[in-house]
Amino acid sequence: MSDADDGAGSPAPENLLTINASLSIPRGELDVRVSRSGGAGGQHVNKTSSRVEIFWNVRTSRALTDEQRARLTERLSSKLTTEGSIRVVASDMRSQSRNREIAEERLAELIRRALVVPKKRRATRPTRASKEARLEGKKRQSSKKRERGNKSFE
Repeated sequence: MSDADDGAGSPAPENLLTINASLSIPRGELDVRVSRSGGAGGQHVNKTSSRVEIFWNVRTSRALTDEQRARLTERLSSKLTTEGSIRVVASDMRSQSRNREIAEERLAELIRRALVVPKKRRATRPTRASKEARLEGKKRQSSKKRERGNKSFE
């Protein structure tokens, strides 16, 4: 039994990345890679690996239902690798742990947004007032253009 297990078969809460009320990803499914950050920062940036990349495979994740997997695959298709992984990078801070937190939050937000089911639009009819306002506007425009036209100077 690993230390990520609480004996009941489900990971401990600290080993879960909470996305929303219905979805939490076990941190064991996240592939975290660290490397040196680029850009300004002096000697610190040259000797510490503070840049964090997190990969999470949508296709192989056991945390998703089939419906969630289909929605994520469709909505995030441009961000998925050929293996079906989402990649999130953070190199904003000098601290590796802080960059990891930022990357995890970015991943969670990306997934949260992609899982939102848009409301169905219900067709409605225009009100009488809106029809009258539209026709009044058309009459005004028509008379404006009519008055511009052939003016005789007799």
